[in-house]
Amino acid sequence: MTETYSGGALEDIRVVEMGQLIAGPFCGQLLGDMGAEIVKLEPPETGDPMRYWGQGDKPSWWRVVARNKYSVACDLRSAEGQQLARDLIAKADILIENFRPGTLEKWNLDPADLRKTNPGLIVVRVSGYGQTGPYSARAGFGGIGEAMGGWRGIVGHPDRPPARMGVSIGDTLAASYGCMGALAALHHRDKTGEGQIVDSALYEAVLQVMESTISDYSTSGTKRKRTGSTLPAIAPSNVYPCRDGEYLIGANQDGVFARLAAAMGRPELATDERYATHIARGARQEELDALISEWTKTMTVEELEAKMVEAGVPAGRIYDAEDMMADPHFAAREALVTVPDAELGEVTMQNVFPKMSKTPGSVRRPAPLTIGQDSDDVIQRWLGGEEAKE
Repeated sequence: MTETYSGGALEDIRVVEMGQLIAGPFCGQLLGDMGAEIVKLEPPETGDPMRYWGQGDKPSWWRVVARNKYSVACDLRSAEGQQLARDLIAKADILIENFRPGTLEKWNLDPADLRKTNPGLIVVRVSGYGQTGPYSARAGFGGIGEAMGGWRGIVGHPDRPPARMGVSIGDTLAASYGCMGALAALHHRDKTGEGQIVDSALYEAVLQVMESTISDYSTSGTKRKRTGSTLPAIAPSNVYPCRDGEYLIGANQDGVFARLAAAMGRPELATDERYATHIARGARQEELDALISEWTKTMTVEELEAKMVEAGVPAGRIYDAEDMMADPHFAAREALVTVPDAELGEVTMQNVFPKMSKTPGSVRRPAPLTIGQDSDDVIQRWLGGEEAKE
């Protein structure tokens, strides 16, 4: 890892990030991974709460979400801090914020006014419910967006309350759509010179990945329900028991199921009218899963994996962090990167994705250790060393 201001497809792009917690900062992380210079404005006393989030004795989440960023101490509630923000935003290509709608306007940072000074400015606004509509002023976290967007209602077992995914998927989806919108807006600006507002709502980002849940209801009245580890009428696709663990098999396509049946020593299953077609297998999902489970539990995970690889059946182990760090494919693909850290020594984390052949992204510098550690450097480079005007 080399500490540089840029490097990647967005190496000439400057971003001011004034979000906090997950959605805004993750959008900044994505843009920074692709080469943009990210200047993060943090409250001088407390900084971003993400500095203190995570698990273990020494939480390291901040090291991931703040990589490639520069920390500038800035009190957005003060006139001086608002002026500093305006000065920096005047030099920026993109502004990211994920405060409740109306907050920027309250702080004299109305995007419409900012774009009068900087017409090419792209403002990514991530919020729970969007910038308009009857719910826009409500407080909204990722989990609330997941519930409203339909995700929470279908996760878990039918005899239990809705479960949550183990990561903040609502926040990261909204951030990803915000990043996608920013890239599209940059393309539009290249053609016209004009910036625009990117309005990314948590619930809408979740809604976008909900597949056919709306259209199924609109055409047939069908509501998707919680079904545990399976998808209704998609079989076989489940986690199956082995002697020493569990293994995921997805063989729900006709040809793939034929290969699984052959690997089981039961090739006749592929032509049995009870299992020969997608619809037939879906109708007998529990029966088929029980049949496969009786076979898989006679083997270890390693033995079953060898059979699935040989047969060309999509299947895989259920990884945790330890498995990922030990896996040769992760190593060969450089899916993980180790970043030096002045406080923690070294921190291993996910690398930059997607991989690009001509303009690869990278982790160029570790997360800022202290609040405002880069204030002087950024003011010098962006503003010519002049302090913010009163």
